[in-house]
Amino acid sequence: MNINANLEGNVCTLAVEGKVDTLTAPQFEQTFEEYSEKCDKMIFDLAKTEYISSAGLRVILVAHRKMEQKGGLVLKNLNKNVDTIITMTGFRKKFNIE
Repeated sequence: MNINANLEGNVCTLAVEGKVDTLTAPQFEQTFEEYSEKCDKMIFDLAKTEYISSAGLRVILVAHRKMEQKGGLVLKNLNKNVDTIITMTGFRKKFNIE
């Protein structure tokens, strides 16, 4: 997994490439925590995310809860695989998806 982070004003974008699973979710969470302190709104760009496990979904849920107290969290560019997982788990109704 690779995460490209971009900070523009008070908006952070984390572009996640590869698989987010039990092994890589801690890195995802650590990067989120680092950048969440620097911004009011967070965007997770998941265009190049091949797979996301329950560990990755947990990170997104934690991020959602933390960022909703600020400017919010947006999931952007979900590819087919990730979109299917988000839909099957019922999270599509919970998250702001563009």
